[in-house]
Amino acid sequence: MTVATPELLTRFDVSGPRYTSYPTADRFVEAFGEDDYVLALKQRHLGSAAKAMPLSLYVHIPFCESLCYYCACNKIITKHHDRADVYLRYLSREVDLHTAHCGSGQIVSQLHLGGGTPTFLSDDGLRELMDTLRRSFTLVAGGEYSIEVDPRTVDAGRLKVLAELGFNRLSFGVQDFDPEVQKAVHRIQPAEQVFALVESARSIGFDSINVDLIYGLPKQTPDSFDRTLAQVNELRPDRIALYAYAHLPERFKPQRRIVWADLPMASAKVSMLSRSLDAFIEAGYVYVGMDHFALPDDALAVAKRQGRLHRNFQGYSTQPDCDLIALGVSAIGRVGATYSQNAKTLEEYYDLLNQGHLPIVRGLALSRDDLVRRAVIMALMCQGELNIESVEQSWLIDFRQYFARELEQLAEMEQQGLVELSTEGVQVTAMGWYFVRGIAMVFDRYLQSDRNRARFSRII
Repeated sequence: MTVATPELLTRFDVSGPRYTSYPTADRFVEAFGEDDYVLALKQRHLGSAAKAMPLSLYVHIPFCESLCYYCACNKIITKHHDRADVYLRYLSREVDLHTAHCGSGQIVSQLHLGGGTPTFLSDDGLRELMDTLRRSFTLVAGGEYSIEVDPRTVDAGRLKVLAELGFNRLSFGVQDFDPEVQKAVHRIQPAEQVFALVESARSIGFDSINVDLIYGLPKQTPDSFDRTLAQVNELRPDRIALYAYAHLPERFKPQRRIVWADLPMASAKVSMLSRSLDAFIEAGYVYVGMDHFALPDDALAVAKRQGRLHRNFQGYSTQPDCDLIALGVSAIGRVGATYSQNAKTLEEYYDLLNQGHLPIVRGLALSRDDLVRRAVIMALMCQGELNIESVEQSWLIDFRQYFARELEQLAEMEQQGLVELSTEGVQVTAMGWYFVRGIAMVFDRYLQSDRNRARFSRII
């Protein structure tokens, strides 16, 4: 059974945001700086309700030993692991500056280490980092503590260390098991290696294991990707993240090493996505939303069923909507009604910290309209439904008047079977879940007024 037709997938193959935030990061401005961020931290510290809400922490580790040609992340390629020792010292300074403004011991219920390659850090380096965080924050029992893992950088022994340090969720970067594809993107990792690591992780007792896949890579074909899908279903991770490769060599220099002629045609990408949806649903996975699948008993699938799904800069989360403190070069955070981003280069990041400054270089203070639309977009992205009365009571607006143009666009989507409109609100259909980015885009004021979407990846 096809869960989304190739015709609809092709129709909605347009560029658009992933909505890990609204407004999106491309709207951040340099006029927002350290003073604005410090004010947000102090307001959180003074507000009793905010202090009672758990924090989320994100730590960006930018280092990688080798270059993956498809990568669009902020990373530094180096074999010199001593560079990480210096970086950890600066991370400690950044943590201290945060606690100076918002106090120490604040409760943390979610921690994510991303990159780059977080497992570039040695075991001692990871211990030092976790000691730094625990010195300043309170990581509560039952929280989500996750780390991105390059299978080439760990073995069973290292996985045990991660568990001892308190990590309970792992995300393995697989992308594709096909050797020719791996060679084309400069990331060789045998399937046997990943299978052995997942087996070890299960025996150690990690709560959830995620596997990242990418379709649209060079040398991929629908048939070759079918073989990867079959291997992933045999591996049976708790969660699967399936991303479309966005080829933007003008923005991301590593992608210039990819041979354009080796990239699959648009029709082949659509076929890969359609067949992936079929394969995972038939294997018993729940489509959580926008690129993410989970086994029915995984916390993410449970949160979706119970209407508790949330979304932040790391993607979908089971944790309550909360402030996010972001640490490290280029990291993006959210405190109150503000977004902020750290310096994107190590040189600037280190320089600001040497001067005793938080390394904030840009951000955004959200307007009331931004907050209204964020609430609407996140309701669609996470719950798949929108209750008009609830929005009107929360924001004191006349929904149908405020969103008159948007409702006209949604009426067209209703004819395509993607949403159902009623006097009570908007309901995303089972088919519409596969195009939820496109539905959310209707409420994006910035995108509607600026139709130049070249800055974004394609939805499909």
